[in-house]
Amino acid sequence: MRLNANSYLTASLVVLTAVAAVPARAADIAASSAVDAVTVYPDGASVTRLVTLDLPAGENSAVLKDFPLTLDPSSLRVEGEAGAKLTIGAIDAKPPRAAPPVNLPELDKRIEALKDARVDLQGAIDAATARRKFAERFADTSPAGIGDKGEARPIAEWRAAFAAVGEEIASADTAIREAERKQRELDREIARLEQDKAQKPPSKLEVRIELAAAAATRATLRVTYAVRSARWTPLYDARLDTGAKDRKPALELVRRAEISQATGEDWSNVALSVSTVRTARGGSAPELNSLIVQYPPPPRPQASVSGAMDNRLRSAPAPKVAEALGGKAEEQQATADVSGFQVVFKIPGRVSLGASEGAKSLRVSGATIAPDLAVRAAPVKDPTAFLEASFKQNEDAPLLPGRVSIYRDGVFVGRGQMAAAAKDETVRLGFGADDKIKIERAVLKRNEGSAGLIVTTSKTDERAFKTTVRNGHDFPIRIAIEDQLPVSENEEIQVETLSSTTPPTTSNIRDKRGVLEWAFEAKAGEVRDINFAWRIRWPKDKGVVMVPAG
Repeated sequence: MRLNANSYLTASLVVLTAVAAVPARAADIAASSAVDAVTVYPDGASVTRLVTLDLPAGENSAVLKDFPLTLDPSSLRVEGEAGAKLTIGAIDAKPPRAAPPVNLPELDKRIEALKDARVDLQGAIDAATARRKFAERFADTSPAGIGDKGEARPIAEWRAAFAAVGEEIASADTAIREAERKQRELDREIARLEQDKAQKPPSKLEVRIELAAAAATRATLRVTYAVRSARWTPLYDARLDTGAKDRKPALELVRRAEISQATGEDWSNVALSVSTVRTARGGSAPELNSLIVQYPPPPRPQASVSGAMDNRLRSAPAPKVAEALGGKAEEQQATADVSGFQVVFKIPGRVSLGASEGAKSLRVSGATIAPDLAVRAAPVKDPTAFLEASFKQNEDAPLLPGRVSIYRDGVFVGRGQMAAAAKDETVRLGFGADDKIKIERAVLKRNEGSAGLIVTTSKTDERAFKTTVRNGHDFPIRIAIEDQLPVSENEEIQVETLSSTTPPTTSNIRDKRGVLEWAFEAKAGEVRDINFAWRIRWPKDKGVVMVPAG
């Protein structure tokens, strides 16, 4: 007996030792999260969610089921702090399984009751239909007399019979229509309940975070991930005060960010920032392969028409129309050609932006600038004079390309486009037409002929223009007139400026070949003429055309 007791004790110790050797399975802890901060890029966004949970000692799995389906699982990152030592392990993201509704038996009972009610209504419809057919058959097959012996009856009794048949048919029709209307209502309710029974696809992503706590503690986690369905574009408000005799011109330039998102999650009361980093471009310059110059390969010998036509029809692949047209069309959007260092604009306060609720425009910053005003015109295309404000971009954050709303002395005058400008670059903005500056451009000469001492060796095209500028303001203003001198890219075609030309102040402005500028300070009421003449010479056996530079 003592031997058996010792055997039982040994077996119990072995079992306990084996159980103790098996590690405890990590417990699942359901938790919820809230979006706390968002940084929006021109082609995506980075979202940070806060998670607060109480952890028991040991290994646990935090299960979060409120993340958007649009996040990039490979971008998930977790950091945080706790009152005890906390180790963050693996991070996993997957769509949760579609679960059937919890009230499935109740839904089945309601659907069954509605179907029974529909059958009852169908019985009422069948009965009313039979009544209607009987009344119609009675009207069609009634004998000449309706008395007991078939004798004719008075007209009044015939009318009573007709009325009875009509009332019976009308009553049956009313009953049928009412029952069919109720059937349609039942069908809609049954369809809705059947839809409620169906397993709905998940609308959120499940994120599981493995955690190991040295002791029971309260932990705060920050989960960051990237989403693609968000973007921001720069907008500007430019408000120009043209000044007066006792007030210098001033320009208020307001930066705005137009933010839109369709990530499937609402950003409610979040810390919002916008960044110039374009995440879709990656982090490295493109790799170039060798560029080979060679003679084209000889054409392949063509097979006979009779023997190869059928084979081509059977085996030739369908033409790739998309490749022939240059690939898939891409949507045009603003780009920011800035240096390799990012600029982040943090929006003050907390901001809310729902998913797919449309774009929201937020003020980023504002500055008051002392601009230089001038009137600029290109009468070769349009004699209208336009007021222009120029200034040096002094902020460290570059100006990014975007739409600009133009206001002059408190009046909206149109929209323009802001060009990219880094620090210390000059920015030019147009502020609408200046109707007090009158510009007229007249053609003085246009002569096409030939040249040569004895024998004609070349052809010529000589033209002369006069531009008249009149300042109708009662104060002096700087005026800049632009025009075009043809540019030759062939040594056989020679272009020369004639001596009657008023010397321009600048040539090849904005690095555009042949674009000339005459800039001057026009006094109040001053009228000034600008003469411009040129000649083109080319071989007589050839023709020339003038086309805009591409």
